[in-house]
Amino acid sequence: MPTLPWVTPHPAPHHGQVVVMASRFEVRSLKDVPRFFLKSLSAWRQVRSAPGAFGASLIAQPTKRTFFTLSAWESRDALYAYARTEPHRGIMTGLRPTMRSSTFTFWEAPVEHLPVSWAEAKRRIAEQEQPAAT
Repeated sequence: MPTLPWVTPHPAPHHGQVVVMASRFEVRSLKDVPRFFLKSLSAWRQVRSAPGAFGASLIAQPTKRTFFTLSAWESRDALYAYARTEPHRGIMTGLRPTMRSSTFTFWEAPVEHLPVSWAEAKRRIAEQEQPAAT
């Protein structure tokens, strides 16, 4: 399945920092994929009008039962407000039983780095998934 390309709901300022969030979700079984995908499209529509959203993209890998999200925000407060607002809030609560695993990573980036590359996002997700060295 193709990547949903980077969309820019609101123009970012010309200078400064943005908060970036990347996530990886894996559902428990292939039968959970259609439901997760349909719900993720609803959240995708929501982010396109969310206050403080500067950009977002989604990768769906249905045969691997895996989905990735990538978004940029004016602040953590804007990101958290989106996550607490319906339909996103209900979607995440409703999908929790179908999840095998999920990984989230957050960082700040210069606004000039928008759109954030998927290579950078996946690298950071992989780092987040690594067990801490002892």
